[in-house]
Amino acid sequence: MDWASTLVLAIAALLGLMALGLPIFVAFLVVNILGVGLLFGTRAFGLFANSIYETATSESLVAIPLFILLGEILFRSGSVEVLFSSVNTLIGRVRGRLYVVVIALSAIFGALSGSAVAVAAMLGRSVYPRMTEHGYDRSLSASVILGGASLAPIIPPSLLVVVVGSLVKDVSIAGLLIAGIGPGILLALMMLGHVGLVMWRRPSAAPTDREDAPSLTVREVAKAVVWVLPFTIIIVSVMGFILAGVATPSEAAATGVLGAMVVAAIYKRLSFAMLRAAFWDGTRLTAMILLIVASAKLFGQVLSFSGATRGLVDFVTALQVGPWLMLFILMLVPFIICMFIDQIAFMLLAIPLYEPIMQHYGFEPIWFWTLFLINLTIGSLTPPFGYTLFALKGAVPGLSMQAVFRAAWPVVAIFVGGLFVLALIPAIVTFLPERF
Repeated sequence: MDWASTLVLAIAALLGLMALGLPIFVAFLVVNILGVGLLFGTRAFGLFANSIYETATSESLVAIPLFILLGEILFRSGSVEVLFSSVNTLIGRVRGRLYVVVIALSAIFGALSGSAVAVAAMLGRSVYPRMTEHGYDRSLSASVILGGASLAPIIPPSLLVVVVGSLVKDVSIAGLLIAGIGPGILLALMMLGHVGLVMWRRPSAAPTDREDAPSLTVREVAKAVVWVLPFTIIIVSVMGFILAGVATPSEAAATGVLGAMVVAAIYKRLSFAMLRAAFWDGTRLTAMILLIVASAKLFGQVLSFSGATRGLVDFVTALQVGPWLMLFILMLVPFIICMFIDQIAFMLLAIPLYEPIMQHYGFEPIWFWTLFLINLTIGSLTPPFGYTLFALKGAVPGLSMQAVFRAAWPVVAIFVGGLFVLALIPAIVTFLPERF
């Protein structure tokens, strides 16, 4: 069997199994077992043991369960409710205040958790009802929540960054994490610009009474600042240590967990029952992710040993496509495909194929994989199968799925525009990693 037939058959089998509703790691395992058996025979099944052992003993992957646990502690302890109240107070009396609050909170949550689904669900439950009660535009409110939540996987720490960094070669996970800061700020500013433009063109999109926000005293402002300050413990213990070169991502994740426990204790929300629930759910999610990573690594090995990876690179080279056109194609493929399949599944499928092409064209690795990650984030926003869309719908039962889909498209346009800016100005991505 030639390389093209092997590649097409493997991808078709994966997509078919996922379409049947099998979990991602099960689909990968089935294709891996069949591929190893058909191509190399039973003696090659040692690849399974090597892949699982490599994943289970990889030091870089230690960050995954720790970042998951950090987010679980924060959300289960209710500490984020204190953060919302304080940020809401500090924004003050501005028109469209809750739009700004959502975007600001999302940026902070991105630096604390990294889960778009968790942030969308939390904001949908706590902020969306308040926005509609005060007369905010329902569609724009949903758009702001979706866009704000989608900042979480981009602003470090990010689980997707750790997974990608563990699957690609010669790329620093710390560098990838730091690279998300610039794009995260850019996209947050673009979201604010979109809100301002909509309110300028359609004043009815926000209340004119400034939500009856009272004038704040110096004491109230100081109190809000004091209640926000404990969260800087987590930000400093994670990104601060990484930027200072004091800790690796895994070590910083561990200090971040301790920081989350300290914050929960400061707010008097630390309890054994909460920690037990956080550890239990975090362990289940970690086991699933590590199984997926192990299966994806083996899938890449099977493609490599079968000659499919080399054949694809030779085929692309023979096309003599320019770097910019190839970058556009590589970014267009996930944008379209992730409308129909899970973005994590596509990521694990694409990385073994994208990496040699990226190396052949000489793209800067951190810049390229950051663009790739943002593209995957867009995949979680595009109807009909975006996880973030379903998270918001589940948190707001009265919001129809059609309304969620309509609210998603402006956010998709903003993120695609941001992707073009980052492609044209790589320094936004690479500036910080080059200095730390």
